[in-house]
Amino acid sequence: MIGVVGGGIAGLSAAYRLQQRGHEVRVFEASEDLGGLAATYETAGDPIEKFYHHLSKSEETIVDLAEELGLGDAVEWHIGENAYYVDGVVHPMDKPWEILSYPHLSLYDTFRLGMLVLDIDVRGGVPSFDTYERLEDFEGVPIEEFVVDHTTRGVYENFFEPLLDAKFGDRKDDVSAAWLLGRVKFRGERDILNGEILGYFDGGFGRLLDALVDAVGRDNIATGTRVSDIDTSGGTVSSLTATDGTETTVHDVDSVVVATMPNVLEALTGYTCDIDFQGTVCSVISMDEPLLDTYWLNIADDAPFGALIEHTNFVSAERYGGEHLLYVARYIQDESEAIWQQSDDEVAETWLQGIESLFPDFDRDAVNWIRTGRNPRTAPVYERGYLDMVIPYDLSDAVADGLYYAGMASRAQYPERSLNGGIVAGFECADRIARDPSAATKTDESPLSEAQR
Repeated sequence: MIGVVGGGIAGLSAAYRLQQRGHEVRVFEASEDLGGLAATYETAGDPIEKFYHHLSKSEETIVDLAEELGLGDAVEWHIGENAYYVDGVVHPMDKPWEILSYPHLSLYDTFRLGMLVLDIDVRGGVPSFDTYERLEDFEGVPIEEFVVDHTTRGVYENFFEPLLDAKFGDRKDDVSAAWLLGRVKFRGERDILNGEILGYFDGGFGRLLDALVDAVGRDNIATGTRVSDIDTSGGTVSSLTATDGTETTVHDVDSVVVATMPNVLEALTGYTCDIDFQGTVCSVISMDEPLLDTYWLNIADDAPFGALIEHTNFVSAERYGGEHLLYVARYIQDESEAIWQQSDDEVAETWLQGIESLFPDFDRDAVNWIRTGRNPRTAPVYERGYLDMVIPYDLSDAVADGLYYAGMASRAQYPERSLNGGIVAGFECADRIARDPSAATKTDESPLSEAQR
């Protein structure tokens, strides 16, 4: 048997691919819910993800998986409109004439920014089309230095810096230019006359998770079951120990895929990872009427959040029984930050006051409900030297034969973390196990005796 620790998208994808390769698999999820960051809230219509999600055109693996699971027709592509809030004004930033008319960039600033987005290096007056091919070449370069060198000081201060403040807070100076370049490539496909092309599932990402769970089989998934130990004595994985709060059981395994955050991997095996992670406080606000005219509004002014994301300006409010759904979120670098310490009611009040400060006509009476999710590790801090810290898929050399890693600190989640990256990581581990001739199938398991406990 192959054990999979973690019932998020990476763990379920690993289990699915392993079953395709003929292996018996069991997934162990510590919480009662599957899906990790793709878990959902109920609305008056379709469920809505607790943390905002969409697809970029570059994310092909998740689309292929949806097709395999019979959900190919459920993948929809829409225009995700963007805007920038500066000095009390919302500036649309999708159509070429909107970008050109943005008053906080000069015409030359806009030209240099456009060339960077198009992967064209115009330094020295001679265009180069291969400067940005290898992200690794920019791993050690600070973002500010890179942007000023490759565009202008105005582009950095008036366009990128407010976004970096919202994304990384006081860690922004640690982040590498490779991350920025990777994000530009990751989110780069646009309709030239309308804006960025983004994807979503008819019915939400929960449909993909449900289909994946059905494919793996509920009988092969244990929720509310925490893995407390992986036996790697002798340099080979031989068993894992799991408890559901009532019974502790030892499972004989040939291999284990750890598809969780690296702190869990460290607790189970002693393998350490130096990657820092940031958390998120993210609320969904249901309203009777829309707040914005755009999907994604970046906030450059002083506000308790860095962006407002009105989901129902991307997916029709009719899907949600007429509810207009707005995401309000803030990244945190430390759990001592005030927003993390606030109760859900206090967070809601913080958001509402912030919205009122930006939009004085906002009517609180139009709010139906506010639900808040928190996660202390929603994304890595992509600091310089990040690639030297990623955890290998195959940990046979570092820890023990038969140990694999598919969590958020894997290579698949670079230069941007995503559900697609989770699927890629799960598949990468499964394919490595499938190529290992020693990965046979065992089904033995036995409860621990009182002495063993």
